[in-house]
Amino acid sequence: MKRALSRPIAADLVRLAGMCVVGFFAVGIPPMMHHATAQEAGSSAYPGGDTTWLKPDGRNAFTHYSANMPFEKRMDFKLGEALFQRLWVMAPTRTRAADGLGPLFNSRACSGCHIRNGRGHPVDENDPDAGATSMLLRLSIPPQNIDQLRDHLNGKRSTIPDPVYGGQFQDFSIPGIPAEGRVTVSYENAPVALADGTVVNLRKPTYGMTDLAYGPPHPDIMVSPRLAPAMIGLGLLEAISDETLLANADPQDRDGDGISGRVNYVWDITKQDLAIGRFGWKAGMPTLDQQNQNAFQFDIGLSTPLYPNGAGDCTDAQTLCKNAPNGNSPEFNNLEAHAQITDLVKYYARNIAPPVRPNAGDADVLAGQEIFDAIGCASCHTPRYELPKRDDMPEQSGQVIWPYTDLLLHDMGEGLADHRPEAQASGTEWRTPPLWGIGRAKSIDARAQFLHDGRAETILEAVLWHGGEAGPARDAVTKLPSSDRSKLLAFLKSL
Repeated sequence: MKRALSRPIAADLVRLAGMCVVGFFAVGIPPMMHHATAQEAGSSAYPGGDTTWLKPDGRNAFTHYSANMPFEKRMDFKLGEALFQRLWVMAPTRTRAADGLGPLFNSRACSGCHIRNGRGHPVDENDPDAGATSMLLRLSIPPQNIDQLRDHLNGKRSTIPDPVYGGQFQDFSIPGIPAEGRVTVSYENAPVALADGTVVNLRKPTYGMTDLAYGPPHPDIMVSPRLAPAMIGLGLLEAISDETLLANADPQDRDGDGISGRVNYVWDITKQDLAIGRFGWKAGMPTLDQQNQNAFQFDIGLSTPLYPNGAGDCTDAQTLCKNAPNGNSPEFNNLEAHAQITDLVKYYARNIAPPVRPNAGDADVLAGQEIFDAIGCASCHTPRYELPKRDDMPEQSGQVIWPYTDLLLHDMGEGLADHRPEAQASGTEWRTPPLWGIGRAKSIDARAQFLHDGRAETILEAVLWHGGEAGPARDAVTKLPSSDRSKLLAFLKSL
């Protein structure tokens, strides 16, 4: 039996529905798209299988629903989109359905970081006052006592927050509450010479926190910058079975290929047990719902069913922040972003469709794909999956997808290390990011950058930062003739 919505919640969603219906029909509804041929062939031109959006759409390419979504579910998608774009306000206000922002936060809306659902950009080193609008700094310290050590070892705590600044550095705040400070970045050039004489200047970043409003952080604080990733295909990644991920893992490198990917086991709040992590730069989140709700709490400062703290990431050292009014209200289940909101945002995030690859069959692209495979890139960036049948995820059920990731942790070497462990991921390990959509990043937002901290301005720079297990593949790229390197990049830009 479906649970009835309370009147305030229902009214809130009806208002959103009115907004969505106008936009929904103003742009027109495309006819249901027929992908049978592509799906049967498992063509890489359709990276999301039947969910793939077929219309080339420029800067809006990452804003469309799964193409196989039933008509009656599209309103849920549009409601979720409206909530994803909602600008939250501080409490208390007359707009009780949208209050509860902060008191400390990184953005007022999910879309503030994920611009048109694309990847983010780092803070501008020449304009630090603008803030870190689509990236953030994760904070943690080593376990300080036996309880923290036990919880960390048994997986209940992926990280230990800084006692002053919490688990995340927030450079924005509501009036009357000091923001935690400012994020700064500076770069050191690190030139790399390729075999054909080309020199590529890599940027080695150093991030800092200045104008600290609450005193010094813990002396052993660990800081890791994190860029907002693209939002496409998240439900498809969630639908990859645990068994498939475990079958692809090789933590002891038993096959001797130098690749030792492994899963990250993290705490699933809903199950109250360990589960395989698959979301986040270090695979620190087990489900899309927990990933979303964590972002509501730490990025925007909102309470949710999984994170019910109305003060967000405020610590005991931040008394004004802890004592500020919040939007938790009995009429909204004593939460600010209640279950109806988080469920709709989950459905939206689960169904943002990967776009079609219109030039997947070009000669240079196909040649570049062969080079990608030959030099070992596909050892971590696994191209293809056949998803299991799932009644609870009908759009994703049974699809053949091409995300180019194994979702596993790999040691990427000292060059990319953040020296901040997360759950079972070490300070040099990162989850293999999916490559689908990477070639469209700058058409969606010209400021978009690459890698976990946005240090790479181009795809080639991102490749050249690879080390550790990916070192041999990177070295092979440096030795390619310029013509082959161009083909490799043509392939990557086609994804």
